[in-house]
Amino acid sequence: MNWLFGRPHKLAQSSLAGAPRARAGATFAARLTFDAVEKRYDERVAVRGFSLDVAPGEIVCLLGPSGCGKTTLLRLAAGIERPTGGRILVNEREVAGPQRFVQPEDRGVGLMFQDFALFPHLTIVDNVAFGLKALTREGARREALLMLSRVGLERYADAYPHILSGGQQQRVALARAIVPRPAVMLMDEPFSGLDVQLRDAMQEETLALLRETRATTMIVTHHPEEAMRLGDRIVVMRAGALVQSGRAEELYRQPASLFVARLFSEINEIEVTVANGHIATPIGRLAAPGIADGAAATLCIRERGVGLLSAGGNGSADVPGIRGRVRSAKFLGDAVRYEVVAEGFDAPLNVRTVAGEALGEGREVRLAIDSAEALIFPSNGDKSP
Repeated sequence: MNWLFGRPHKLAQSSLAGAPRARAGATFAARLTFDAVEKRYDERVAVRGFSLDVAPGEIVCLLGPSGCGKTTLLRLAAGIERPTGGRILVNEREVAGPQRFVQPEDRGVGLMFQDFALFPHLTIVDNVAFGLKALTREGARREALLMLSRVGLERYADAYPHILSGGQQQRVALARAIVPRPAVMLMDEPFSGLDVQLRDAMQEETLALLRETRATTMIVTHHPEEAMRLGDRIVVMRAGALVQSGRAEELYRQPASLFVARLFSEINEIEVTVANGHIATPIGRLAAPGIADGAAATLCIRERGVGLLSAGGNGSADVPGIRGRVRSAKFLGDAVRYEVVAEGFDAPLNVRTVAGEALGEGREVRLAIDSAEALIFPSNGDKSP
């Protein structure tokens, strides 16, 4: 469902008749700070030692598998849940901590969940106006109509939610969450119920609206591509804890762990042993800093980081690269995923290339692998995604 917290700010009146989409009014963005926050449910720890500072107007995506504590963190920020330990601050003002707890409606925070939860017995405009309790009925309707105009649905103002498509319902839910002008906007997987094409369009629409309102925003997702598209910064969570945070390119190119690498890339994982600070591989001798001699390590090669060239029917030596043979090829629309038996590797490598004329099963190929793109992590036997 959608929870609307915070006190609305008046907007300038304007006529909607025949007008283009209105722009959403800006809010006063707030700094959101988590200071060693913990949340326990009996013996289960949902959030552990979580610290993060979200700058005013910043859009942060919380990324991680189901059950890692992302939604719990949003509920703590909104005031639906009380933290077991640590503090939460909005603009340096403590809203949750050992000695203080500010009620949700006094935090200036909006929370939007994935199922939209529009009230079926209320018209679209009344759904949007639902959180504007501080205004008169006429004032609330005027503000709701302005926001509906912004999301392109003013013509449905007096209709009921059941006539709307999934994407239209998502727009109404977003309008209802934004119209009180919350200083902090919290969104829990808002696009998960939409099909792929509609999801892309709604992500762009939502991002534009958030930029206009300049609300500080946290968006929960378990889709890395969605996080990279929407977030100024991405925060990766696992088992209730913060694993790594940074810009999308940083997390992709310098993942802090094998877990993060798996989130952002399809990778081949090759188990190796460290000797004299290095590992010996078919693509050369690579440094393995921070891993003890004799310890097991995991060499990661991105599927999209392998170049594939046909070597002709006889595997001609004048084509550079590691010799290999195509074991299978799968057409995936804009890409082809190959399974290639490669010289020096105990197991076949998976390779993704831009779609073109597919190399058939049994074709002799050469693989070009840039050692600078290889990632090396300590092995811990963890095969979970």
